[in-house]
Amino acid sequence: MTELPDNTRWQLWIVAFGFFMQSLDTTIVNTALPSMAKSLGESPLHMHMVVVSYVLTVAVMLPASGWLADKIGVRNIFFAAIVLFTLGSLFCALSGTLNQLVLARVLQGVGGAMMVPVGRLTVMKIVPRAQYMAAMTFVTLPGQVGPLLGPRWAGCWWNMLHGTGSF
Repeated sequence: MTELPDNTRWQLWIVAFGFFMQSLDTTIVNTALPSMAKSLGESPLHMHMVVVSYVLTVAVMLPASGWLADKIGVRNIFFAAIVLFTLGSLFCALSGTLNQLVLARVLQGVGGAMMVPVGRLTVMKIVPRAQYMAAMTFVTLPGQVGPLLGPRWAGCWWNMLHGTGSF
């Protein structure tokens, strides 16, 4: 992969970062749910909406991601996906109620539904066929590291933001 132009390498790094963010997010949320419930003053039994809202939004929006990439452009949709996912993450951190958190997760879900499939499509379009497997390995590896780091980061971040420990 060292033969790729610099702009292609940068694009691969951006796709890899997107994969990392999405996989990290899942483990952060699942780990922090009990502490989130406590700091939001909600029953832990109501917190399933936080997970379901994201998964359901991804399931509904996923089929549209390819169509949007064809109509608007792969680069534009991937950029929009990262912006939506990042804004959703910011709004999650700033949420003061369960309803705000659920709405922020829906926004994250819209971005997440486009991030991985359009990221893969990006790799297909920018990397020569002979180097495709090496490029896909490069961009998916950070996505495999995300679940390893998520639980620890969840405990640290939620504690810093809300003063309650996750563990």
